Amino acid sequence: QVQLVESGGGLVQAGGSLRLSCAPSERTRSSALMGWFRQVPGKEREFVAAISRSGGSTNYGDSVKGRFTISRDNAKNAVYLQMNSLKREDTAVYYCAATRGYISETRVGRWDEYDYWGQGTQVTVSS
Repeated sequence: QVQLVESGGGLVQAGGSLRLSCAPSERTRSSALMGWFRQVPGKEREFVAAISRSGGSTNYGDSVKGRFTISRDNAKNAVYLQMNSLKREDTAVYYCAATRGYISETRVGRWDEYDYWGQGTQVTVSS
């Protein structure tokens, strides 16, 4: 079972930026789709962003469009999330996820479509 490892979380002031990184704990072949979700206690896991294997297709949750950018490096099987103009409501545990195979673009926002997950990294935005 592939384990994804996130890094880059932390405490930042509102309006600031953070960059999250995620890579597998061991060398694997490139995942079909990689994405980011986030969750706060008592709420459902929320879709943040996803990127296709080629990097040519990206999807974003409505709450982060225009502020967050997802990218990937297939040589490292790594995915990144650049978060700008952070708001207090972005505070959450951020999870990296990946699929084994192709899934329809209409389903990339469903957390149950993903096969591999990281342990999560905390992002806290202060006012």
